[in-house]
Amino acid sequence: MGRMMVWVLMLLGGGVTSLWIDWRWFRAWLLNPIFHLLSLPIGVYGFRLVMRASRNTGRWLARNGREGNIPRFETNKLVTTGYYECMRHPMHLGLLLFPVSFALILGSLSFIFIVAPLEILFIIAMIKVVEEPGAIRKFGDQYRSYQKQVPMFSVRLSCLKQLFGRS
Repeated sequence: MGRMMVWVLMLLGGGVTSLWIDWRWFRAWLLNPIFHLLSLPIGVYGFRLVMRASRNTGRWLARNGREGNIPRFETNKLVTTGYYECMRHPMHLGLLLFPVSFALILGSLSFIFIVAPLEILFIIAMIKVVEEPGAIRKFGDQYRSYQKQVPMFSVRLSCLKQLFGRS
């Protein structure tokens, strides 16, 4: 629940802040319907990719990361196959597109070029500060070994096709 609140605050706060900035300095762009007609479908497509990556990796984790009777969104088994062979955080790679997609849907220049990149950096920092240490506490040396073998993210075409493809 806490992580969901962080996402909501980032997107709503970023949206309101960037629209305020746009209104003050980029009013012509904010009111430009041609820009919105171009940015909206790109943002919607990006959002669809975010949802695909989340769905694909969530299903994979549900099938392969659980042993026994544990709560629904929990894992107790380190998953290193499928999407997780290419990168340690495939779901997070998909989620990195979320701020940019939302910015394009809003059609906000300051969100696209200022706020979204800052939110992406924040997400990466949270992975390094929260997710990775949590995985090390949970899985120990097994995760440390996995860290040495598999990058945090991969932009290899084969990995991206697998992550964003229809499952």
